[in-house]
Amino acid sequence: MSETASGLLQVGLLIAALAACYLPLGAYMARVYTSEHDNGVERVLYRLMGVDSKADQRWPVYARSLLAFSAVSVLGLYAMLRFQPHLPLSLGFPGVAPDQAFNTAASFVTNTNWQSYSGESTMGHLVQMSGLAVQNFASAAVGMAVAIALVRGFMRSRTDRVGNFWVDLVRGILRILLPMAVVGTIVLLALGAVQNLSAGTDATTLAGVHQTITGGPVASQEAIKELGTNGGGFYNANSAHPFENPNPLSNILEIFMLLLIPVALTRTFGLMVKDKRQGYAILAAMGALWATILVGISTLEAGHAGTALKLAGASMEGKETRFGVAASSLFATSTTGTSTGAVNSFHDSFSALGGGLTIFHMGLGEVSPGGVGSGLYGMLILAVVTVFVAGLMVGRTPEYLRKKITPREIKLVSLYILTMPVVVLAGTGLAMSLSGPKESILNPGPHGLSEVLYAFMSSANNNGSAFAGISVNTGFYNTALALAMLAGRFVPIVLALALAGSLARQQAVPGNAGTLPTHRPLFVGMLVGVVIIVAGLTFFPALALGPLAEGL
Repeated sequence: MSETASGLLQVGLLIAALAACYLPLGAYMARVYTSEHDNGVERVLYRLMGVDSKADQRWPVYARSLLAFSAVSVLGLYAMLRFQPHLPLSLGFPGVAPDQAFNTAASFVTNTNWQSYSGESTMGHLVQMSGLAVQNFASAAVGMAVAIALVRGFMRSRTDRVGNFWVDLVRGILRILLPMAVVGTIVLLALGAVQNLSAGTDATTLAGVHQTITGGPVASQEAIKELGTNGGGFYNANSAHPFENPNPLSNILEIFMLLLIPVALTRTFGLMVKDKRQGYAILAAMGALWATILVGISTLEAGHAGTALKLAGASMEGKETRFGVAASSLFATSTTGTSTGAVNSFHDSFSALGGGLTIFHMGLGEVSPGGVGSGLYGMLILAVVTVFVAGLMVGRTPEYLRKKITPREIKLVSLYILTMPVVVLAGTGLAMSLSGPKESILNPGPHGLSEVLYAFMSSANNNGSAFAGISVNTGFYNTALALAMLAGRFVPIVLALALAGSLARQQAVPGNAGTLPTHRPLFVGMLVGVVIIVAGLTFFPALALGPLAEGL
């Protein structure tokens, strides 16, 4: 089978699987977040935490609860990393250095999962299971909670309540992520992923060299890594490692898992606002962006110019022969569009323009379809911008889902949109201007700029994938990227919750002949245009100096 036919078959299979799960999973998540009943395990947890599950919170209280939980999570994970030698199953590994421990703790709590370390030679099994994997569940549930709180802002009228953070957090973990992760783990095990507590197996290679092969609870971490759009790999090679991603079938399964919840949440949104067409419109915009980037990356990687590459048939440097160009391009598109740091190929080895598209894809704001929860609330905020622009065109006060978009909402949305570019461009500029960080760049010139831009773009967007090619395990990069992760995660979250509270206080207004229908192709096209223009105007100069200069 040709590479093109294989790629089309994989895309078709992926879309069919997502379509089959879209209705039931989306409806199930809507029931989870709207149910008035707590199960027995949840009631025990609420008593232990001292939480009244029936008490709704104002958005500032919701935000403070979320920030307090995340702060404790950062401190707890940092302590676990520092004191690793004194923990069981440490495999004899030393404690993680302070700057790297701070970077890793910030990374996993913000759902970024950026890794400046090799997992198999740095983290013991207990830290992997009880530290990193637990945060994979918690950080994903936090993102889903924020998305649901914003949806409630559109649903509710004349109230200052957006839900209960602790209830949303617990339900997201126990009712959605945990059951799905168990099923995903079993399937990955059946496909050949590793799951054990081995301290390592000594083996002799064909060249006669002795090598210790580290085992561990890989399949269970891999499942939540993808389902929670986390991306932190058990091994340094991440999903290019055969213990994490054994074969082409497991590869397409992992892509399916990282797309599943972000896609299905659009159905949840449509059901909760009692207009399923709104969910379809948001999904259509996400899908159009994802498909456009996929075609671009696949075309550039399959037809990359150069005598050797033309003879080889495509750009195979940095790609697993088990997967090839098509599956690598599909994975790269999906991981950079879902704020998932998992990779099955070396993005630094992509063609200059293909690698540039992965940077641009993250620059869209991780909304195609975005991370678990963060993709939905990010796209809803851009939908608010779209109706505002449409309102300016016809001279009317804009409305979205029967809520007027007033100057207060626009200020919050503007701050939300500006946060990520400021963090990315300021961090990149600082790294390129200081002599110490510049010494970490192994490839000077436009490609080196691309590597630094990718690092800060990945961190501020809470993506976590790496372009590589720079030495990021330094005091500067560990600290700067950790701060970028924290700002890129929590500043937008607070602004999204403030927007939810502002919308919830409004009285819903009935639609009229002047209201822009937000479920039709015209609105979808406008929304896609707004996403591209916002990212293009912001990052085009930096892209022109990096990947575009190298590619052209």
